[in-house]
Amino acid sequence: MPITRSDGARTHQMHGFTFTALATPSLGSPQLAIWTVDAPARSSSPEHSMSHDEVFVVQAGRLVATVAGERLDLTPGDALTVPAHAAFQLANPFDEPARALACTTAGMRATVGGRAIDPPWAA
Repeated sequence: MPITRSDGARTHQMHGFTFTALATPSLGSPQLAIWTVDAPARSSSPEHSMSHDEVFVVQAGRLVATVAGERLDLTPGDALTVPAHAAFQLANPFDEPARALACTTAGMRATVGGRAIDPPWAA
């Protein structure tokens, strides 16, 4: 049975965030991709969209998401579902770091600044 040990998980850096792959197609999960997002204090992603729905569950700290123009304040335990193709931005405007668990369908593509990318933490 596939298992990803936290001390050996792949990490990726983008826009100041750290993404840690936990369960992805390359890690033995052919249908789901799950990773953590670590957002340092005062960090923010650019506005982007995803080809599939994406769910975020805040584990620590606080985050602010903007989905289709609506600002949403998130605290530990909150779950946010971002619909496919919705304009989305994730930010940590606070003085403490934050962490969220993210899950989506395997094969999700993101569009950032008009450019499609295959996030390596979801592959």
